[in-house]
Amino acid sequence: LSALLILLLTGPLQARSTAEYLPPDAAPDPDVPTPESFLGWGVGERHVGHDALVAYMYALAESSPRVSIREIGRTHEKRPLLQLAITSPQNQEKLEALRQAHLGGDGPLVTWLGYSVHGDEPSGSNASMLVAYHLASSGSGFVEELLEGTVVILDPSINPDGLDRFASWVNQNAARNPVANPVTRQHMQPWPGGRTNHYWFDLNRDWLPLVHPESRARINEFHRWLPHVLTDHHEQGGRNPGFFFQPGGPSRQNPLTPDENLELTRALAAYHAEALDLVGQPFFTEDAYDDFYFGKGSTYPDINGSVGILFEQRAIRGQRLSTVNGVETFEQAIRNQFEVSLSTLRGAWAMRDRLKDYQSGFHDAMLERAASRKFDAWLIGDDGDPARAAEFLHVLEMHRIEYRPLGETVRVDDQAFEPGSAWVIPARQRQFGLLEAIMEQRTR
Repeated sequence: LSALLILLLTGPLQARSTAEYLPPDAAPDPDVPTPESFLGWGVGERHVGHDALVAYMYALAESSPRVSIREIGRTHEKRPLLQLAITSPQNQEKLEALRQAHLGGDGPLVTWLGYSVHGDEPSGSNASMLVAYHLASSGSGFVEELLEGTVVILDPSINPDGLDRFASWVNQNAARNPVANPVTRQHMQPWPGGRTNHYWFDLNRDWLPLVHPESRARINEFHRWLPHVLTDHHEQGGRNPGFFFQPGGPSRQNPLTPDENLELTRALAAYHAEALDLVGQPFFTEDAYDDFYFGKGSTYPDINGSVGILFEQRAIRGQRLSTVNGVETFEQAIRNQFEVSLSTLRGAWAMRDRLKDYQSGFHDAMLERAASRKFDAWLIGDDGDPARAAEFLHVLEMHRIEYRPLGETVRVDDQAFEPGSAWVIPARQRQFGLLEAIMEQRTR
């Protein structure tokens, strides 16, 4: 009772500073603003709103020559979708040339860090400030070496509308002294919650259909950069025992994904395990989660020559939560997302030659797989609905899938396909793997 009384009288515990999140050798540049110096509160003390997140990322770009920033689109609620490119100052001066060299098979390592596609899984977006700050400011030998040979593409908020909706709820219902009871108001957001975007759509199911502006902007940038590794930072319910990182269940991988992709994912997993062991965070892997649907952010890369990595941190919702592992904090959740972001960068850098070779050979392997097919193309008609057909063709274009108009009448069984209302999609093309996934059905 006396301990509780002391806590009530002294108020909330001291927030963790940026320096406490960083590696011991960070040696940050004092001219680059820390998140708490910009926000006025420590990372994890509150939930960052999207406007503050955007403002901080622009402040980093203004203060560090390692950071450039672009607006790649807008959400339904007109919030900006940001993309940070973080690399050495020398690389920033020739960024477009490096991108072109990479797409040509010779260039830097490209690693994409993507945070909080579900807005009520905010530890990722809150951690993105620390990741961006560390890469923008650190004088460590590793970070300097990394940025000489790597372009880090950082997406701080995949779902700005959902993130802002959830941050408003949590911050408005926070108590002066954080409450860990999971059935209290702060932990129980009202429907529809912050998971989805403005139209209550789960953007982690939209990487294939590309219905929403958030997804369309992102998929364009994915193909502009074609990263070697892409991370997808999520949160999970409270029943699982700890932090998850891929691979998921080995038998639950899409059969179209090359076996080497699983091997590379396992190799990267060793770096995540080491990082989480060092901070005493329980974790699990090769269990519970699948890699079936190519419309998810961690699975779409796998059919495009990249390696997608799913991370699942326990959802804290407020500042603290009572769990099977004791009371866990939002600051711990942010720390975990920060640590696996850095372990991804360390692992990808150590494996850079292997990752580059894998991506270079991926599309050649898809062409070989296409050549083994018994037919050369798919033939599609508009079925009397030209608007629907035009939208489908636009989706193919966004996925960089080639097609051409039918040049003469073709009859298949009792159906005639006519020029002007039918198209040919050749099998032998760079994007055959994704095309196969879209056009055919796998049931096991």
